[in-house]
Amino acid sequence: MGLRSHEQLVVCVGVMFLLTVCITAFFFLPSGGADLYFREENSVHVRDVLIREEIRRKEQDELRRKAEEANPIPIPKPEIGASDDAEGRRIFVKQMIKFAWDGYRKYAWGENELRPNSRSGHSSSIFGYGKTGATIIDAIDTLYLVGLKEEYKEARDWIADFDFKTSAKGDLSVFETNIRFTGGLLSAFALTGDKMFLKKAEDVATILLPAFETPSGIPNSLIDAQTGRSKTYSWASGKAILSEYGSIQLEFDYLSNLTGNPVFAQKADKIRDVLTAMEKPEGLYPIYITMDNPPRWGQHLFSMGAMADSWYEYLLKQWIATGKKDDRTKREYEEAIFAMEKRMLFKSEQSNLWYFAKMNGNRMEHSFEHLACFSGGMVVLHAMNEKNKTISDHYMTLGKEIGHTCHESYARSTTGIGPESFQFTSSVEAKTERRQDSYYILRPEVVETWFYLWRATKDEKYRQWAWDHVQNLEEYCKGTAGYSGIRNVYESSPEQDDVQQSFLFAELFKYLYLIFSEDNILPLDQWVFNTEAHPFRIRH
Repeated sequence: MGLRSHEQLVVCVGVMFLLTVCITAFFFLPSGGADLYFREENSVHVRDVLIREEIRRKEQDELRRKAEEANPIPIPKPEIGASDDAEGRRIFVKQMIKFAWDGYRKYAWGENELRPNSRSGHSSSIFGYGKTGATIIDAIDTLYLVGLKEEYKEARDWIADFDFKTSAKGDLSVFETNIRFTGGLLSAFALTGDKMFLKKAEDVATILLPAFETPSGIPNSLIDAQTGRSKTYSWASGKAILSEYGSIQLEFDYLSNLTGNPVFAQKADKIRDVLTAMEKPEGLYPIYITMDNPPRWGQHLFSMGAMADSWYEYLLKQWIATGKKDDRTKREYEEAIFAMEKRMLFKSEQSNLWYFAKMNGNRMEHSFEHLACFSGGMVVLHAMNEKNKTISDHYMTLGKEIGHTCHESYARSTTGIGPESFQFTSSVEAKTERRQDSYYILRPEVVETWFYLWRATKDEKYRQWAWDHVQNLEEYCKGTAGYSGIRNVYESSPEQDDVQQSFLFAELFKYLYLIFSEDNILPLDQWVFNTEAHPFRIRH
């Protein structure tokens, strides 16, 4: 009797359990019924498998990343200081180029730039938000010049398949697109004769043309490659910037000359016509100009540095590029430099260091930018092309003094690398006390001036200064997979900014390589460099 009661109790409990399961299933089944329930149950199973696979893949990626950290890209290179002659130092620079290129190729291929420590792509706002391979196009002429044949071929193959119009997105800088992309492609054509590069250069320049459709012909600063809409920078209050609209002619005139399409040269000539007709305050060119027709100068702010620099450079170089036939350009260059010497050239109290100050109205700011250090090379190039010996000697002296001043800004820092801007006061000379000016982003302008001074004088100190910079780049700017800017040149262990600028290849590496090369590599009576150091053939 007791056993039977126990069995009944078990049966009752079992029945109650089954009823509970059924009732629960009734309330929790999806509305599609049992078939949908089983389909979703199967989907959950598949999703679980996929999640496990994703976790496994991420674990493998993490292991691979750690292994790569332990064994970075194996690029053989000599020890610092092991290369005592020009050939050895040139080879060392070539190996630096390969190291930086391999890092970009491995971790950021097709992106605009590389974050060498994060090992990922980087792109600043000047490129919009598309992947347009700025490093590939900026680097290709340097790869060709230094003889990195495989690297050149892979860059060339990528460019051949690249469509700038479909890849570019958002607002692009007209100026940066012109000097880096149009200029880089024109240079590659000039060096190789490969017509693919010329076609690509024309494609890029054509995309920029709508920016010139303004009342005065002064181009807007930004353009959307997809829509053709253009505008000025919001922070510039609707005004254009001298260095940007004034640094078009070298590329556009060269492109028209090569293709036979006059539209590009016509756009550049229109800008020159507008500026020639305008009265210059004390012979100087203000940084800002309105977009009216006729345009008016904006605030009377003058500089040899940012927002003005390459305008003066292009006046001189356009004269040289045309085989010294463009007399208007030469005259306007000489008038501009004479006015700047008269009003803005100073010598420091302590060590008699020469520099161009900034001027706002009649108020002087006694500072000199790293960007403005290009001016030493510019006036040396003028001296090399000037028939009048008195004028030539004058500008050679000015170039040497500027080269010396900029070297002092390097020598007086902890890292041996100069800051973005440095001041001259009763207590400070060729240094900065402003933390916001103490960074270095792989700028080339100081080495650029030493390059021209080396070609003009053959004074070995310019090669030595360049070699010192190579060593400092290795010590302070070399990252895991490339080279990075640093945040404070006055710190013994500066933090890196984790950006390998595309102009590292186009400019700094090229100038370093050339300063240790013979003069028959890009002789200056046959080639002229645009402001991104892309060489074009001089017309004779």
